[in-house]
Amino acid sequence: MNENHKPSQANNPLHGIKLEKIVTDLQEKYGWEGLAYRVNINCFKSDPSIKSSLKFLRKTQWARDQVEKLYVDTFFKNKPNDY
Repeated sequence: MNENHKPSQANNPLHGIKLEKIVTDLQEKYGWEGLAYRVNINCFKSDPSIKSSLKFLRKTQWARDQVEKLYVDTFFKNKPNDY
């Protein structure tokens, strides 16, 4: 491999992180009520579960984008890059 070759996902903090881990980590940090407050989607409001949230987020890109942004803002903001 060429030394100057950079991985295509080098600037993507979510690379290698599964959606299930994202939802689980956010739920543990904020709880369902806190998640519903931060991302206004019904899967966090009405009888929430990891399974139902994953099902919805895998089908609904705009909602997944909001959840991923919250994850990055929560766990990666103001942290030095390891790259």
